[in-house]
Amino acid sequence: MAEEKKKDRTKWFREMKSELKKVVWPTGKTTTKNTGTVLLFSLVVGAAIWIFDYVAVSAVHLLIGLAG
Repeated sequence: MAEEKKKDRTKWFREMKSELKKVVWPTGKTTTKNTGTVLLFSLVVGAAIWIFDYVAVSAVHLLIGLAG
């Protein structure tokens, strides 16, 4: 039983190593470009959320001011 598990584990590692050799890893330039894109879009989405929040809070304050 233990021998069988050891063989299964060895086979799994061999297959994993074989699959990792097939992976096409990105270059440093591509990684830098993709990182910049993610950071830029994160800032844009963050700014959009901040603007929406500011407008929503202002609208609520205006409604409270009109009602009170």
